[in-house]
Amino acid sequence: MRDSIHDPSNTLTEANLSEAADPVFVFGSNQAGRHGKGAALWAKQHRGAIHGQGEGLQGNSYGIPTKDTRIRTLPLEDIAQAVERFKAFAREHAELSFQLTPIGCGLAGYTPQQIAPMFRDAPANVLVPDEFKAVLEGANEAKTSTTG
Repeated sequence: MRDSIHDPSNTLTEANLSEAADPVFVFGSNQAGRHGKGAALWAKQHRGAIHGQGEGLQGNSYGIPTKDTRIRTLPLEDIAQAVERFKAFAREHAELSFQLTPIGCGLAGYTPQQIAPMFRDAPANVLVPDEFKAVLEGANEAKTSTTG
Protein backbone atom coordinates (compact mmCIF):
# COMPACT_ATOMS: atom_id res chain seq x y z
CA MET A 1 0.00 0.00 0.00
CA ARG A 2 1.01 3.60 -0.56
CA ASP A 3 2.07 5.98 2.20
CA SER A 4 -1.11 8.08 2.15
CA ILE A 5 0.37 11.09 3.92
CA HIS A 6 3.25 11.60 1.49
CA ASP A 7 1.79 10.39 -1.83
CA PRO A 8 0.77 13.47 -3.88
CA SER A 9 -1.73 11.42 -5.91
CA ASN A 10 -3.90 11.07 -2.77
CA THR A 11 -4.79 14.77 -2.66
CA LEU A 12 -8.35 15.69 -1.71
CA THR A 13 -9.56 18.50 -3.97
CA GLU A 14 -12.93 20.03 -4.80
CA ALA A 15 -12.55 18.64 -8.33
CA ASN A 16 -12.21 15.00 -7.29
CA LEU A 17 -14.48 15.18 -4.24
CA SER A 18 -17.73 14.92 -6.19
CA GLU A 19 -16.29 12.35 -8.62
CA ALA A 20 -14.96 9.96 -5.96
CA ALA A 21 -17.83 7.58 -5.31
CA ASP A 22 -15.58 4.81 -4.04
CA PRO A 23 -13.76 6.11 -0.93
CA VAL A 24 -15.67 6.39 2.32
CA PHE A 25 -16.17 10.13 2.97
CA VAL A 26 -14.91 10.97 6.49
CA PHE A 27 -16.43 14.12 7.97
CA GLY A 28 -16.68 16.02 11.24
CA SER A 29 -20.06 15.56 12.86
CA ASN A 30 -21.90 16.30 16.05
CA GLN A 31 -22.87 13.66 18.58
CA ALA A 32 -26.57 14.24 17.87
CA GLY A 33 -26.12 13.34 14.20
CA ARG A 34 -27.81 16.52 12.96
CA HIS A 35 -25.90 16.67 9.68
CA GLY A 36 -27.08 20.19 8.84
CA LYS A 37 -23.99 22.12 7.71
CA GLY A 38 -20.61 21.81 6.03
CA ALA A 39 -19.14 18.43 5.19
CA ALA A 40 -21.75 16.68 7.36
CA LEU A 41 -24.58 18.06 5.22
CA TRP A 42 -22.69 17.03 2.07
CA ALA A 43 -22.26 13.53 3.51
CA LYS A 44 -25.99 13.35 4.25
CA GLN A 45 -26.95 14.57 0.78
CA HIS A 46 -24.42 12.54 -1.23
CA ARG A 47 -22.94 9.69 0.83
CA GLY A 48 -25.74 8.34 3.02
CA ALA A 49 -24.93 9.92 6.40
CA ILE A 50 -27.79 9.00 8.73
CA HIS A 51 -29.71 11.65 10.66
CA GLY A 52 -29.37 10.83 14.36
CA GLN A 53 -26.06 8.94 14.07
CA GLY A 54 -23.13 11.07 15.14
CA GLU A 55 -20.26 8.61 14.80
CA GLY A 56 -19.17 5.71 12.69
CA LEU A 57 -19.91 4.24 9.30
CA GLN A 58 -23.14 5.44 7.69
CA GLY A 59 -23.79 4.71 4.05
CA ASN A 60 -20.55 5.52 2.23
CA SER A 61 -19.46 7.99 4.91
CA TYR A 62 -17.94 7.94 8.38
CA GLY A 63 -18.65 10.58 11.04
CA ILE A 64 -16.05 11.68 13.59
CA PRO A 65 -17.68 13.87 16.26
CA THR A 66 -16.15 17.31 16.73
CA LYS A 67 -19.22 18.80 18.45
CA ASP A 68 -21.45 17.54 21.24
CA THR A 69 -25.23 16.94 21.23
CA ARG A 70 -25.85 20.66 21.88
CA ILE A 71 -23.57 21.58 18.95
CA ARG A 72 -20.78 22.88 21.18
CA THR A 73 -17.20 22.16 20.13
CA LEU A 74 -15.78 19.08 21.84
CA PRO A 75 -12.46 19.26 23.70
CA LEU A 76 -9.46 18.06 21.69
CA GLU A 77 -9.10 15.03 23.99
CA ASP A 78 -12.62 13.83 23.06
CA ILE A 79 -11.97 14.35 19.36
CA ALA A 80 -8.67 12.44 19.70
CA GLN A 81 -10.52 9.46 21.21
CA ALA A 82 -12.98 9.43 18.30
CA VAL A 83 -10.06 9.67 15.85
CA GLU A 84 -8.47 6.63 17.52
CA ARG A 85 -11.73 4.70 17.05
CA PHE A 86 -11.80 5.76 13.38
CA LYS A 87 -8.18 4.70 12.79
CA ALA A 88 -8.89 1.30 14.37
CA PHE A 89 -11.91 0.92 12.07
CA ALA A 90 -9.83 1.89 9.01
CA ARG A 91 -7.14 -0.66 9.98
CA GLU A 92 -9.80 -3.37 10.38
CA HIS A 93 -11.19 -2.50 6.93
CA ALA A 94 -8.07 -2.36 4.77
CA GLU A 95 -10.23 -3.24 1.75
CA LEU A 96 -11.78 0.24 1.94
CA SER A 97 -10.24 3.63 1.33
CA PHE A 98 -11.23 6.62 3.44
CA GLN A 99 -11.29 10.19 2.11
CA LEU A 100 -10.61 12.33 5.19
CA THR A 101 -11.80 15.93 5.27
CA PRO A 102 -10.08 18.49 7.54
CA ILE A 103 -12.37 17.57 10.42
CA GLY A 104 -12.61 20.04 13.28
CA CYS A 105 -11.15 22.88 11.19
CA GLY A 106 -14.38 24.40 9.93
CA LEU A 107 -17.41 24.85 12.14
CA ALA A 108 -15.66 23.40 15.22
CA GLY A 109 -13.01 26.12 15.02
CA TYR A 110 -9.78 24.19 15.50
CA THR A 111 -6.70 24.58 13.29
CA PRO A 112 -4.95 21.92 11.21
CA GLN A 113 -1.99 22.28 13.62
CA GLN A 114 -4.28 21.08 16.43
CA ILE A 115 -6.03 18.24 14.57
CA ALA A 116 -3.55 16.89 11.99
CA PRO A 117 -1.17 15.30 14.54
CA MET A 118 -4.03 12.99 15.57
CA PHE A 119 -3.68 11.38 12.12
CA ARG A 120 0.12 10.99 12.14
CA ASP A 121 -0.18 7.20 12.38
CA ALA A 122 -3.25 6.85 10.14
CA PRO A 123 -3.19 3.69 8.04
CA ALA A 124 -2.30 3.94 4.34
CA ASN A 125 -5.95 3.52 3.29
CA VAL A 126 -6.77 6.95 4.78
CA LEU A 127 -6.42 9.74 2.21
CA VAL A 128 -5.24 12.76 4.22
CA PRO A 129 -6.30 16.28 3.11
CA ASP A 130 -3.67 18.80 2.02
CA GLU A 131 -4.25 20.94 5.12
CA PHE A 132 -3.20 18.02 7.32
CA LYS A 133 -0.41 16.84 5.01
CA ALA A 134 1.26 20.25 5.23
CA VAL A 135 1.31 20.06 9.04
CA LEU A 136 2.45 16.45 9.15
CA GLU A 137 5.17 16.94 6.54
CA GLY A 138 6.35 20.09 8.35
CA ALA A 139 6.62 18.12 11.58
CA ASN A 140 8.61 15.40 9.79
CA GLU A 141 10.96 17.99 8.26
CA ALA A 142 11.51 19.62 11.66
CA LYS A 143 12.27 16.22 13.19
CA THR A 144 14.74 15.40 10.41
CA SER A 145 16.56 18.74 10.73
CA THR A 146 16.96 18.37 14.50
CA THR A 147 18.18 14.77 14.31
CA GLY A 148 20.34 15.14 11.20
